[in-house]
Amino acid sequence: MSVVDQKPLGSPFGAASTVEDVLAGQDLSGATAVVTGGYSGLGLETTRGLVAAGAHVLVPARRPLAARDALGDLKNCDVLGLDLMDLASLRAAAAQIRALASRIDLLMAVAGVMATPQRRVGPGWESQFAGNHLGHFTLVGELYPLLAAAGGARVVVYSSAGHLLSDIRWHDPHFRTGYDKWAAYGQSKTANILFAVHLDTLGRDDGVRAYALHPGKIMTGLQRDLSHAEQVARGWWDEQGTFVGVGFRTAAQGAATGIWAATSPLLAGRGGLYLEDCDVARIAVPGGSTDDGGVRDYALDPLAAARLWELSLAATAAPPIIR
Repeated sequence: MSVVDQKPLGSPFGAASTVEDVLAGQDLSGATAVVTGGYSGLGLETTRGLVAAGAHVLVPARRPLAARDALGDLKNCDVLGLDLMDLASLRAAAAQIRALASRIDLLMAVAGVMATPQRRVGPGWESQFAGNHLGHFTLVGELYPLLAAAGGARVVVYSSAGHLLSDIRWHDPHFRTGYDKWAAYGQSKTANILFAVHLDTLGRDDGVRAYALHPGKIMTGLQRDLSHAEQVARGWWDEQGTFVGVGFRTAAQGAATGIWAATSPLLAGRGGLYLEDCDVARIAVPGGSTDDGGVRDYALDPLAAARLWELSLAATAAPPIIR
């Protein structure tokens, strides 16, 4: 991928498209998908859509009982335990997945947290960087042989326009000093994009292509760590508890770009791209806000992507992907 490739393709879908729209006429029978966070919000819409199209979906969940309740009697769907912030849990879940599947056609990294209070996990990692990036990095490393076995797998990583809030803090990625919950969130979302960039570079000869995306603004459980006062100040709710946010989408619309990334023939032979509104996004205008759309060039830098990959390998001891 080069920055030249980072431009819209003329997709027939857009910001108002839903999962059902994107999957119309698609037959995923015989495909196996892994959807992290696949039992709530955008992940639940993703799981439902993939199952409806015929895929067998594996849902790793931090709360397996809650996941089974949310998924109800949905057929062709299996739940297993996984905590993205715990390396032992990640490796145990990967072993379960390897026992259940001989290949993975789609890996949808949907689970995430946003603007959380400062928390330390594992060996002292900042929790947003750990959960949003390092956990998915480790899971993909553990499952890479199954992705390569598919001969055309796609890895779809949910990032956000929030990546405009921060590049990687190379000097202090775990906020040992001066924690800022929004900068930490922004860094983790930039990491999601850089991860997809380098994964695509390493995986393309095995047919493994990777994409990152912004799903749009959706009111889901992602906002659970923000107080009501904070959400009022951001214009999402009024003082009486009425939702007044502008530009928000439904969960079915928010999950559509991820489904498009997983299935669109327009992306055949392309990867390492950042997507929004069911299309490839443009490069962001310098100085723009998170509402302006597009992707910052620092999130596409192949040298930064390779550097983050090495940092992540050193942190997690995840299996290296060697071609």
